[in-house]
Amino acid sequence: MKAVKNYFKYDNRSVLRSIEYAQQIAFAPFVFQASRTLRITGLLKIVEDYGPAGISMQDAAKKSGLPLYGVQVLFEAGLGIGLLIVDKDKFNITKTGSYILHDKMTIVNMDFVHDVCYLGMFELDKSIATGKPEGLKIFGKWKTVYEALSSLPAQVQKSWFAFDHYYSDTSFDAALPHVFNNKPRKILDIGGNTGKWAISCLNYSPAVKMGIVDLPGQLKMAKENIKKKGFADRVSFYELNLLDKKSRLPKGYDAIWMSQFLDCFSEKQIVSILKKCHEALDDKGQVFIMEPLWDRQNFEVSSFCLQMTSLYFTNIANGNSKMYGSKQFVSLIEKAGFSVVEEFDDIGICHTLLKSTKTIKSTTKKHSGKKLKKEMLVELNT
Repeated sequence: MKAVKNYFKYDNRSVLRSIEYAQQIAFAPFVFQASRTLRITGLLKIVEDYGPAGISMQDAAKKSGLPLYGVQVLFEAGLGIGLLIVDKDKFNITKTGSYILHDKMTIVNMDFVHDVCYLGMFELDKSIATGKPEGLKIFGKWKTVYEALSSLPAQVQKSWFAFDHYYSDTSFDAALPHVFNNKPRKILDIGGNTGKWAISCLNYSPAVKMGIVDLPGQLKMAKENIKKKGFADRVSFYELNLLDKKSRLPKGYDAIWMSQFLDCFSEKQIVSILKKCHEALDDKGQVFIMEPLWDRQNFEVSSFCLQMTSLYFTNIANGNSKMYGSKQFVSLIEKAGFSVVEEFDDIGICHTLLKSTKTIKSTTKKHSGKKLKKEMLVELNT
């Protein structure tokens, strides 16, 4: 297995920086909401549009139509946060401010945190104590977010799917050649969601047939999307709750695919689901699992984002799952009777693709995906 990246072995902050950082944590909800408000009110865009000359608070208030008082408190907060700088009462946007305004990943993350997680996160301490998603109660009486997904408010659904798809969609093109290397005739997509992976496979191979396993609400969306693409005759749909001990996966598939799916379950549940995969596949069958593993990231901030996303699973999603580290995750695969025979890192933004079979492994082949350009590495490390 590839050596993990240990960004967390040492405490590298000075005493002064540590107390500063502690205050930033204490006011973190204020930082988040002020940053988001500067974006959605258009104030950051107004400052950016004025260019190097900068803009005064008075002119920004006139341009935005907002009260001067509101602009004052937001601009001053923006200084402390690091989104704005000021010289002779004229404000300019910083590089961080530009990322808040334009970077798709940042916007997707921020909208997800605000619309899906923010209010419920007040109950995190209760979720830790009970092992239940106590924060989900703000949306209604549901056991998990997956049961609630098709019934959530439109804006919440939009931000949830944008978050989910942003990370998986950027990985699909890189994963397809690995999945189709042995020319599978039939692929079972477990946790098919809106059908995007199935559609990607159907476009990639005119011969492949797909099966999708999911809950009723998600299957309905997948059916509609696949029908619109004209692929209905090449897809079978299976309404299954894999946590039901009596449920069984359909047989006759060459490969099983799971993308950002198993992180939605506890360790015990993951082993149970993988054992059902083991039962459904013949001896030559393959399982492809694509997951963002927090200890296989190229940058510390990537690990940070995944570690924070675990708290969404704790408080909103189901109360007992997380973003896993590679050692823990591979051990669960092996407990279910599979061997990881190939690993493909750097798939898309943050994923690792694990190829597993029933056969006993002798050597695990390790691969690294396309690396980021040198100039991006320099930029991200400055």
